[in-house]
Amino acid sequence: MRITAQGVVHTAEPGSARAVACFPSLTVLPGGDLLAVYRAGLSKAASDSVIEIRRSADCGRTWTEPESPFQTVFGGVGGALQVVYVTVLAPDHLLACGLWVDLEAHPGKPLFNEATEGCLPMKILLADSRDRARTWSPWRELPVPAGVGPPSLTSPVARLGDGRLAVSIETNKNYDDASPWLQRVVHCYSYDDGRTWTPPHTVTADPSGRIFHWDQRLGVSPDGVVGAFSWTYDKPANRYLPIRRHLSHDHGATWITDVLPFADQPSHPAVLPSGRIVLAWVDRYQSRSIRARMAASIAAPFDPETEVVLYEAPGCANRTADTGELLADMSTWSFGLPYAEALPDGDAMVVYYAGAPDRMEIRWARLSL
Repeated sequence: MRITAQGVVHTAEPGSARAVACFPSLTVLPGGDLLAVYRAGLSKAASDSVIEIRRSADCGRTWTEPESPFQTVFGGVGGALQVVYVTVLAPDHLLACGLWVDLEAHPGKPLFNEATEGCLPMKILLADSRDRARTWSPWRELPVPAGVGPPSLTSPVARLGDGRLAVSIETNKNYDDASPWLQRVVHCYSYDDGRTWTPPHTVTADPSGRIFHWDQRLGVSPDGVVGAFSWTYDKPANRYLPIRRHLSHDHGATWITDVLPFADQPSHPAVLPSGRIVLAWVDRYQSRSIRARMAASIAAPFDPETEVVLYEAPGCANRTADTGELLADMSTWSFGLPYAEALPDGDAMVVYYAGAPDRMEIRWARLSL
């Protein structure tokens, strides 16, 4: 595997409302055009940040000017969109799934409460487009029970082999809740292309509260095997563990887990029609880089001979004393969140953000397999 081309989706505009871009994703539209979606604002945590969309008709060489089609007011309450993913359900049907943060419940407070490890109220929102992402229906909420807490969206809606849709959600604590955090990952399913959803089904959890499975990324192989890749954290030790891969051969009903030989934060996987898979990841505390490897299938080993380096950051990583500090420190990270996607010609593309705390851009790299 090698990098054959790379470039920039969004160039930082220092000092402006578009100085910092982060949290990118990539969707291949019917016909082959690319849709890049990301968040842009004055800072990574700016409350007035917006979600932007850009398009490319030439595999990333050029991109259109940004569009900002998504409203940040929901139910009459002012908020912010943390991330939006777009899934192709049919040639004429796109589904956007977004994580919305309520900014009025605790005015002026940061997303994470460092003292309690709770977070601001959040909702999972959905919208449909029938014109290739030019216009969208109003947001509607994907309901989750109170026991989930403020839900975190960690991956785009995925089409399973049995036809259902699945959305991966992390549980959280309410902002002022000082009780122990027993984190888990749940899936909700839809049998009607996103109109209604089942109650949550737990996928990963550690009843002891020691191991957290953050930012779980879903991929579905051509033969229907579901792979979920977790950013794995040992809470008492305050350290990241190697990425865990969770596999389901029955459309999410049961799971088996293995450990990959690298850490720490995995990307959305690019799954090719051949079954091969490309996974990128961020290593913030050792090599301070973004890398990618390929495997022959979603359940196969990731061959170290295929590894490529997409980005290397200068300097040393900050070490945090506890989970609260770690969550607060996330707002200052200036590179990361790679997202891999398969391209129609058999290559893969990875988008990610990189730069400095006051200026971050969205970059892309094309990988030939």
